[in-house]
Amino acid sequence: MRDYKKEYRDYHGKPKQKKKRASRNAARSIMAKAGRVRKGDGKDVDHSNGNALDNSRGNLSIMSASANRSKK
Repeated sequence: MRDYKKEYRDYHGKPKQKKKRASRNAARSIMAKAGRVRKGDGKDVDHSNGNALDNSRGNLSIMSASANRSKK
């Protein structure tokens, strides 16, 4: 069984991870306001250069969730 409290304490709750998560959420919000994504559409916002903290318009693109999560 997974220990979610331990995962949060050891990884997800760290300041660096909180900033990355907030930045990913902000990127989704930027694209939603631009009309590029909607809730439940099965799309992910991709950071082309892999840097979750870089939300410049040129770095953001839309792709299917399966394609984005299988990127190497």
